Amino acid sequence: MIDFDAHLAPYAAHSAKSRGRRHVEPGPGSRSEFQRDRDRIIHSTAFRRLEYKTQVFLNHEGDLFRTRLTHSIEVAQIGRTLARSLRLNEDLVEATALAHDLGHTPFGHVGQDVLNECMKDYGGFEHNLQSLRVVDHLEEHYGAFDGLNLTFETREGILKHCSLANARQLGELGQRFIDRSQPSLEAQLTNLADEIAYNNHDIDDGLRSGLLTMAQMEQVALFARHRQAVEAQYPGLAGRRALYETIRMMITSMTADLVATSAQLIADAAPESIDAVRTSPPLIRFSDAMRAETTELKRFLHANLYRHFQVNRTRVKASRIVRELFEAFMADPVLLPPDYQVAGQDTLRQARKIADYIAGMTDRYAIREHRRIYSIEEL
Repeated sequence: MIDFDAHLAPYAAHSAKSRGRRHVEPGPGSRSEFQRDRDRIIHSTAFRRLEYKTQVFLNHEGDLFRTRLTHSIEVAQIGRTLARSLRLNEDLVEATALAHDLGHTPFGHVGQDVLNECMKDYGGFEHNLQSLRVVDHLEEHYGAFDGLNLTFETREGILKHCSLANARQLGELGQRFIDRSQPSLEAQLTNLADEIAYNNHDIDDGLRSGLLTMAQMEQVALFARHRQAVEAQYPGLAGRRALYETIRMMITSMTADLVATSAQLIADAAPESIDAVRTSPPLIRFSDAMRAETTELKRFLHANLYRHFQVNRTRVKASRIVRELFEAFMADPVLLPPDYQVAGQDTLRQARKIADYIAGMTDRYAIREHRRIYSIEEL
C-alpha cells in the first residue's frame, strides 16, 4: 500500500487521517483521498465553466487576459511550490486552489455584489459559500449522492469566510468560525497563494490592456524595487521581457518571504499535529515588511485598475445584466429552465434556485440569456 503521507510534516494534513467525506465511500486505491478530490474537481462542470468567467477583464475582451480558470491554475502552481517547501500536503493545496472559485458568478466581483444585493431578503449570496454549495449539492455526477462528496479538509479550505449565522448551519465545517480557531496550514497557505497570484497577474493584465502604465507601476515600492533589479541584471531590457522578468522576481520574492516567515512561525509554535494547528494563531503569513508592500500594491490596483473608468463602464453593464436577470426570473419563474423552477409559492427556495442558475453562468452565457429575455430581436 502506498504511503502518500510519508514525506509530510506532523502538522500537515495527512490524507490517511482525513476527517472523511459526508457519504462513506470505498478507498481511492492508487490515489490519496486528496488526489481523488482534485480529480473530481477537475472533471466537474463548474470547473470547466471557469474558462469563460471574468477575473478582471470580460472573457470576450481579449484572449490573453486571465480568466477564473487560468487564475485557479496559477494559484494551484504557486500553492504546490509553497506546500513542498513547508512539507505540507501538496495534493490538498492543489484541490483547494482549483475549487476555490467554483461558486464565482459571471463578471467577477461585481456579479457577486449585485447578486448579494438581489438576495438580501433571501439569505444573501457569497461566492465562498456558493463554491461549497457547488461541491456539496449542485454537481450531479454520482448515483449515490449529490455533489462531489469531497473530504472535510478540502471543503474547509474552500470556505475561507463565513458569517456566524451561516456557520451555525454548517455543523462541524462551520465550527471554527464560531470558535475562532484556524483551518489547516494547507488552507491558510492556499489563501495567500491566491493573493500572490492575483496581485501579480493583475499587473500583467493591467499593463497589457493599457489601463496601467509602467510609469504608474514604478510608483509602487514592490514593483519599482524589482524593476530596478531587472534593469541592473539586464541593462536596456524593455517591453514584455522586462515586465515578465519583473513579475517573475516579484513572485519569487513573495514566495520566499512567505516560506521563511511561516517556517519560523511554525518552528516557534511547534504544532505536533493538525489539531494543534487549529488551536494556534495563524502560522502562514508574510513578514511585516512584505505585508506592508503587498498592501500598498493592492490599494494601488484597487484605485487604478479595478476602479478605472473603462472597467467601471463594464461593471455598470454587468451589474445591469445580473440584476435584470434576477428580477425577470423572480417575476416570471416560467422563464427558467424546468430544473430551476420551484413548484408552489416557496419564494425563498425559488430565489436560491435563481441564484444558483445565475451564479453558474459564464460571462457570455449571461449576456446571451439577458438578450434572449429583453431583446425583441430574439423572438
